[in-house]
Amino acid sequence: MEFSVKSGSPEKQRSACIVVGVFEPRRLTAVAEQLDDISGGYISNLLRRGDLEGKAGQMLLLHHVPNVLSERVLLVGCGKERELDERQYKQIISKTIKTLNETGSMEAVCFLTELHVKGRDTYWKVRQAVESTQDSLYTFLKLKTKRGEPRRPLRKMVFNVPTRRELSTGEQAIEHGLAVAHGVRVAKDVANMPPNICNPAYLLEQAKELAESHDRITVEAVGEKQMEELGMHSYLAVGRGSHNESIMSIIHYRGADSEQAPIVLVGKGLTFDSGGISLKPGDGMDEMKYDMGGAAGVLGVMNSLAKMNLPLNVIGVLAGCENMPDANAYRPGDILTTMSGQTVEVLNTDAEGRLVLCDALTYVERFEPEAVIDVATLTGACVIALGKYASGVMSTHNPLAHELLNASEQSGDKAWRLPLWDEYQEQIESPFADMANIGGRPAGTITAACFLSRFTKKYNWAHMDIAGTAWVSGKNKGATGRPVPMLSQFLLNRAGVNTDN
Repeated sequence: MEFSVKSGSPEKQRSACIVVGVFEPRRLTAVAEQLDDISGGYISNLLRRGDLEGKAGQMLLLHHVPNVLSERVLLVGCGKERELDERQYKQIISKTIKTLNETGSMEAVCFLTELHVKGRDTYWKVRQAVESTQDSLYTFLKLKTKRGEPRRPLRKMVFNVPTRRELSTGEQAIEHGLAVAHGVRVAKDVANMPPNICNPAYLLEQAKELAESHDRITVEAVGEKQMEELGMHSYLAVGRGSHNESIMSIIHYRGADSEQAPIVLVGKGLTFDSGGISLKPGDGMDEMKYDMGGAAGVLGVMNSLAKMNLPLNVIGVLAGCENMPDANAYRPGDILTTMSGQTVEVLNTDAEGRLVLCDALTYVERFEPEAVIDVATLTGACVIALGKYASGVMSTHNPLAHELLNASEQSGDKAWRLPLWDEYQEQIESPFADMANIGGRPAGTITAACFLSRFTKKYNWAHMDIAGTAWVSGKNKGATGRPVPMLSQFLLNRAGVNTDN
């Protein structure tokens, strides 16, 4: 898919299709009015006949509009002008792209980026249009024998900006939007892979493929033998029931001087989570292939980072593992010694992600990081608390939490902060070990973060629970690629790239 920006009047556009907006009730946008004028009122006459009301998401495709150079004009309903917000804008873009893709318009000039979205500038509108376009066109067809792709798919989009001086802003927005969209696609592809293909070794292969195409990236792997030597007994215990070896893949991106402390992203990579001995219910268990959504997200962010070539040092850790029931599997009642030396009483083998992450979080101390952010589909409780719309953020470092929430706001990849007060720590106390791996039903998302916080005393740390946002269920089930947009924006901000034009 090719993207570009231009600044021009609609009557001069010679394209397969020109896209303009219509507000409720049947009120033309300024651009649509220009087309209406040169067509001798052709468009307004159609609206008066009731062909389009202008409700959000309505589409009307016109062919050979009088005196218009473009072959087609797509009228897009934008709802009430004063109610056009970020969510509706992205929905309108997505619906527009799907319509264009289904109607054989291989290229289009889009004027929707000139719509007024409260509090958002040209950079945001163009970048979100790029990301929404790529998201709308995404399909996972790798394992289908009959793919059924469109005969004449959309191949080129030109976004119009109001003035020529905003062209450089639009170009930067396209560059960043494509990088983020690429990372989202990588995350989706890896997460959507079935667990008989996507195992910890597969995650390592994907990391190595990234390194092969970027000089600034190197990869190392920590396998079970080295984990044993390091005392990562908690991580090892989770994978003991699986035929697939546990592998922690470490991706080094070196974009700055070696003196600059790295930002470390740690992704939970449970390529399948059966629950282990504490077996999950059978209904919907196929979706537990998405329990590596954190690792998929980190891999996606590292891909976006490499595309943007940011002047940062970043380390991405894919904590690959598989949790299966077996004669050798760990059990409720076991007490594990973590890499940190702290002991954990296992009360439920389905609370396995934190047992993998705690050793990974101890391991990354050696990098003397500037900050560590772990990303995990960690708790069903987060889905109950925040639904499928917002990722949970918890942190022991207020400035880092605020940075993440700011990046969430900028990118439109929503997140919400939950408390991490000391009172919650009492719920994971154990009479037999330093802590238990669960703290009961109340505040389950927070007590999971409390558990992880005990392994992060030596650096600034934040935890993201993406259990509700990493994938969608139902007929159109699939990975979302979140939180790649949010974390990519976080890195853009850390690199000092000004996106508030």
